[in-house]
Amino acid sequence: MIKVVLIGSGNVAHHLIKAFAKSATAEVIQVFARQKESLIPLLDALKITDNFHDLIEADLYIISVSDDAIANVSSQLPFENRLVVHTSGSVSLDGLDKKNKKGIFYPLQTFTKNKTVDFSQIPICLESENETDFELLKNVADSISNAVFKINSQQRKVLHVSAVFVNNFVNHLYQMGNEICIENNVPFEILKPLILETANKVMTLSPKEAQTGPAKRNDTKTIEAHLKLLSNENQATIYKILTQSIQNNGKEL
Repeated sequence: MIKVVLIGSGNVAHHLIKAFAKSATAEVIQVFARQKESLIPLLDALKITDNFHDLIEADLYIISVSDDAIANVSSQLPFENRLVVHTSGSVSLDGLDKKNKKGIFYPLQTFTKNKTVDFSQIPICLESENETDFELLKNVADSISNAVFKINSQQRKVLHVSAVFVNNFVNHLYQMGNEICIENNVPFEILKPLILETANKVMTLSPKEAQTGPAKRNDTKTIEAHLKLLSNENQATIYKILTQSIQNNGKEL
């Protein structure tokens, strides 16, 4: 059994604890958390510590904290020459302290603590400094996911910014659509089948092939009518920017 210590108690850490609980290859033997109470429903309290000096020996240490905290946390680890990885999409290997062997264990998904996910379907992007460490990371990743990829730091940064577009920005647009519905006393639920169909289309078509709507058709009358309807300046500005982007798609610069 590969022994794993998790450092962090946020969304990713919560889901990793649940995923490893089902693994026959890797076991979480300890978790470091400043807010120990948040993990007690998931883990034996004796396995939780809030003191770096109480960390026990393991095969792998996974730092799952905010990007800004990774360097500080890795520098506080009271040991050397052990395999330490982080779960960030945007921080490079160099973000980890050089006193330990370094790697990346990046599950590319949006995580919310109370929203169950099927971890077996989540892509995990791996990177390490040597092949031996990579094989250990791969064994751990394979035990919880069916989609494991060897991805270098530059590729991971590209994936991360792409993920911001297809997830964070899209979800913000859902929020704006919901606000427009609320303002006009229209149930947002009516749009949910459309949201699902749009997502399902890009499973079989390229996003460019799947594009529809007034901007794609260059339907200026509809576009003008929509802009008159939008009293919120921020919503109107984003509508104009996205409309122009769709209309320019495919044109030579």
